[in-house]
Amino acid sequence: MNIIGLETLVFAVDDLANGAQYLRDYGLADAGGGRFEAMDGTAIVIIDEKDPTLPAPPAPGCRLRRTVMGVASRADLDAIAAELKRDREVRERPDGSIESIDDEGFAIAFQVSMRRSFDRAGEIANAPGSPFRRPANQLGVDADAPQIKPRTLSHVVYFVVDAAKAEAFYVERLGFRCTDRFTGVGPFLQPAGTLDHHTHFFIEAPAFMKGCEHFTFHFAGPGEMLQNGWRFVAKGYQPFWGPGRHQLGSNWFWYFNSPFGCHMEMDADMDLHDATWTPREMAMGADNSQAFLLGYRKKWSPGPGTTGDGDYA
Repeated sequence: MNIIGLETLVFAVDDLANGAQYLRDYGLADAGGGRFEAMDGTAIVIIDEKDPTLPAPPAPGCRLRRTVMGVASRADLDAIAAELKRDREVRERPDGSIESIDDEGFAIAFQVSMRRSFDRAGEIANAPGSPFRRPANQLGVDADAPQIKPRTLSHVVYFVVDAAKAEAFYVERLGFRCTDRFTGVGPFLQPAGTLDHHTHFFIEAPAFMKGCEHFTFHFAGPGEMLQNGWRFVAKGYQPFWGPGRHQLGSNWFWYFNSPFGCHMEMDADMDLHDATWTPREMAMGADNSQAFLLGYRKKWSPGPGTTGDGDYA
């Protein structure tokens, strides 16, 4: 089944204006109707929590109400529908997508992908000896650049009660494969239609925690991600974890508290893996969770009257 990746995440919110401002400040384009898009059209949709058309949450308190995945063709959509109808209800929605429930109670939907293609170079480092470098006089940073835009919806992380059961559903029924895993915690999963290290990660947790831990979009590179995160903090948003770089997946990260009942991450430069990749397994812990972790602080400049730690004497 040629599932390309995440297309849309739908959240129930109690304050639409606040949620909309958060997503605009993050860098998503307001497409109207509660839809906020990345450069390729993948999106977050926010809906009033009182809307009766929202699917039920997998557990009380979870604001993520629907995870929509894109597929390559109508034939893929029909194959998924036929597979899931073997043991559960599959509903066709007015827009032509199909919707069902996974084995952990999360509402999942599938549609022929509406992603827009675009051609825009990512970040290139001027590394000595590398054949890939920026042309002469092309600057690596623009402090006055306009709003930085995320490129595509990257991945979502669920707290689940039974990670093995959740993994089996996505692998055996939907054609995902494990790329890496944390021992006793859960797998990183990649659908067949992408080389991204993962679009889903499951963390086994008590039932009262079931829900969405975080989600994120890809940015052009670490410099862009850090600059956007810096601006986000300056606007008053609260960092949760980062910036840093993960071990599994290698992606740069910066997590923030959000109004969606979970964390929202910014990420960049994730590993790509094909079917020849051998999954790794690591114990969960600080050393294996990140290669390094940085700390945010206010801007500083060296000069007379300053100390080496960035504070004035």
